[in-house]
This record gives sequence, structure tokens and C-alpha cells, in this order.
Amino acid sequence: MMQSLAVVRTGLEAEQTKMDVISHNLANVNTTGFKRMRPVFSDLLYENQAQAGGFTSQATNYPSGLQQGTGANVVATEPMVTQGSLEQTGNALDLAINGQGYFQILLPSGQVAYTRDGSFQLSAQGQVVNAKGYQLQPPVTVPRSAQKITIGSDGTVSVQLQNQAQPSQIGLIQLANFINPAGLQSNGDNLATPTQASGAPITGQPSQNGLGTVAQGYLEGSNVSVVDEMIDMIATQRAYEINTQAAKNVDQMLGYLTQVSQ
Repeated sequence: MMQSLAVVRTGLEAEQTKMDVISHNLANVNTTGFKRMRPVFSDLLYENQAQAGGFTSQATNYPSGLQQGTGANVVATEPMVTQGSLEQTGNALDLAINGQGYFQILLPSGQVAYTRDGSFQLSAQGQVVNAKGYQLQPPVTVPRSAQKITIGSDGTVSVQLQNQAQPSQIGLIQLANFINPAGLQSNGDNLATPTQASGAPITGQPSQNGLGTVAQGYLEGSNVSVVDEMIDMIATQRAYEINTQAAKNVDQMLGYLTQVSQ
């Protein structure tokens, strides 16, 4: 009976973790470039009371054995790196990636982080930076006399200068991709850093070598579906209630055994 309570406890903790993940997804439904998370469950160790294949006589064996499970656990939270919808803003420095890839951002520590959030701005020096003031890599500096900024789908950045008929190219936006994007370490501020699981970044020009294209005047929305998350929330709540009811039933059985033993 006590083992039953321990098993139920693991179920309650697992469902609580799943509810936490759903809450996190819903909280970021309007976060630019956010990728929804899903919990990955696994069963815990088993107690082998009769090994499958064990001898029941000199000529016979257990066909399946007797294994008693010890519960469930959440072993990972996996980001779903599917494309979010592109939302038009009309802002020349709002960029969205249509396809695979990440923008590269230089952190104050000197490390490069990666993001799908393309809501860029200009610093006082004309450098293209994110909302935290971190510089886009490779760096792009817009001249003060620029009248219009154009960013092509291949990442080419050009500006229209005063008294010039032809636009001038001032930089090239490069994207980075990973063999396993789900292995990136989320650090907050819409930024992620590589890990052993993600592999090293592979950089290149947009629209080449499997990288997506850049859409100027757009932002990539979150890929969270409110309807799907609400359905998951209801199912998780029901599973939590069932585990709670199981705990109550085990407690009643323990109470009955106590009364009988007296």
C-alpha cells in the first residue's frame, strides 16, 4: 500500500510539471519567435519479482514474468521548433525568418547567442541591435544620412543615401542553424546558446544551404496554439484528479486494513 502512495506521488508530480509547461506556453503566446515546449514522460524503474524467461520447471519458463512499476517521471521539456506565423508590421527593421535558421546576437560577455526574434532597432551609433541593445552579428551599421533601409530575402542590407540615385549595400545578414535546434539552451530574453546536444552553429547566407529567407517588415509569432494548450490543460487536470482519487482510495484501504488488524 505504501508503495502505491509512492507511485501516485510520482504521477502527481509529473502532471504538475506538465501543467507548469502549459502555463509557460500560454504566458508566451504573444512572445515573438517563441517555440512551445512539451514535456517528455518516461516510466521509472521496475521491480522484477519474477523474471521473464525464468524457469518455472526444468522444461517451462515464465512467458512474461512479473514486473511492478514504480511510477512516472518527466525527463525532458522539448521545444517544438515549427514555423510560427508571419505577422506584418511594416517596420523596416522588423525581420522574420521564413524557414530554418537563427539570427546571431553578440552578448556583452563576448559569447554569441541565437534567436528567432527579429525585432531590431538602431543604436545611437547606427548599429542594428535587439531590444536589449545587443548587436546583430555580423555587425550592420546604418549611416546617419540613410533615407531608406532595404533588406532582401537573401539578407542583403542596402540603404538609399541623399543625392544618390542608386542604393548602397552596407552589409549582409547571416543566419545560423544547428543539427539539433531542440538542444539549444534557452536563456531568457528570447535568446539561446549552443550545447553539446545542439551541436556547433552552421552559418551561411539566407536562402542557401537549407537556411530560410528573411522577410522585411514582418515578425514571426509564437507557434503556441491557445486551443491546443487549453485542451492539454483540461486533460492534465483530469489526470491529476484521477491520481488524487487513487491516493484517497489507497488511504481508505490502509484505514480498512488498520481496523481489521485491530
